[in-house]
Amino acid sequence: MLRLKTTDPDFAKKFQRIVEDRRESGENLARTVADILDAVRRKGDEALQEMTARYDSHFLTADLASWRVSPDECELAYLALDANLRQALDLAAERIRTYHQSQLPADRDFTDEAGVRLGARWRAVDAAGLYVPGGRASYPSSLLMNAIPAKVAGVERLAVVTPTPKGATNPLVLAAAHIAGIDEIWRVGGAQALAALAYGTQRIKPVDVIVGPGNAYVAEAKRQLYGVVGIDMVAGPSEILVIADGKNDPDWIAADLLSQAEHDPSAQSILITDDPLFAEQVEDRVDVQCSSLATRRTARASWDDHGVLLVVSDMAEAPALANRLAAEHVELAVDDPEAMFAQIRHAGSVFLGRHTPEAVGDYIAGPNHVLPTGRRARFSSGLSVLDFMKRTSFIAMDCGALARIGPAAIALATAEGLPAHAQSVKVRLK
Repeated sequence: MLRLKTTDPDFAKKFQRIVEDRRESGENLARTVADILDAVRRKGDEALQEMTARYDSHFLTADLASWRVSPDECELAYLALDANLRQALDLAAERIRTYHQSQLPADRDFTDEAGVRLGARWRAVDAAGLYVPGGRASYPSSLLMNAIPAKVAGVERLAVVTPTPKGATNPLVLAAAHIAGIDEIWRVGGAQALAALAYGTQRIKPVDVIVGPGNAYVAEAKRQLYGVVGIDMVAGPSEILVIADGKNDPDWIAADLLSQAEHDPSAQSILITDDPLFAEQVEDRVDVQCSSLATRRTARASWDDHGVLLVVSDMAEAPALANRLAAEHVELAVDDPEAMFAQIRHAGSVFLGRHTPEAVGDYIAGPNHVLPTGRRARFSSGLSVLDFMKRTSFIAMDCGALARIGPAAIALATAEGLPAHAQSVKVRLK
């Protein structure tokens, strides 16, 4: 764990290293993933059968049940849940759905002063694919966060792919699939599953957009398939930045830092504070709390290798540092979080005030928890209904409107050396 002070003589150099550190896989996966994608593109279901047997010890046979999880299985998993857990999932789905319904864009249709009718219409993609991990990150909350915006956007077909090692499924994920209304769940995972969604196979029809978290192979497959299909983002390990003054309970802040550290050994938790004593207290409470976590090995590795305690001379320094980090999650546990929020330009999601832990955003608040990592918040946003929609503009003119603006189009086409462009306007002006 790294301790920094803005007054350190080498602070700028050390902080820059944190900014530039992506903590993403250093393996050279590009060639391996390219071979997997090519195999599925050429051999279809045969390649899926070979790779699923090799990597997941699950055998895809002529029996459809070996390929797909049925809606009945998902419903049974939902009904078998403890009542409190079932209610919690239902509440999360309701809040996620309500929030994303407010994101639906409006069509535009107007006539400008030249008499030209202009506008745009929004339409959902025909089909979307959702990757659901089957290992460390097998979370029903992620399925809800990815599937519900697609449904709200109006996507008619949503295909889920998920690895089922030795045929085993996660009942919580199946229950979430039931709540989200998904009836197409394929028992394939890894880069090969994304290839099936992008190219299609004999059994799996292709989709237009692929979303959902995954390991380094899945992330690399997304990177290579972009353009064949749309993708949500290439995400890296989780990260949280907590900006907290000394008035906070150190136990609360320690818990917030560990909430991301337990995700992955490569996750990163950073505290910025203006109180050196408080930083020490938080460090102590992290050690105490971590020792009792069931996820302590992962959390400990993350904190030891990537955790940062950063002491500023004045809280006024914090927003500029936060903007350089452009973190996935930013907590503002200070007296006036609104004033500081006004200065935060780059963040995936911001949590305002001492009683708004990041974890509530992962499950129940409503905004999407699929967020940009690795400083990508500088240029991208969290998942929304817009990731499943596209905008088509339209133009309509009568002869009067064309007469008003057509000559300018002719002049520009002529200047660009495109006479046919100019002619297509000229013939109508006669």
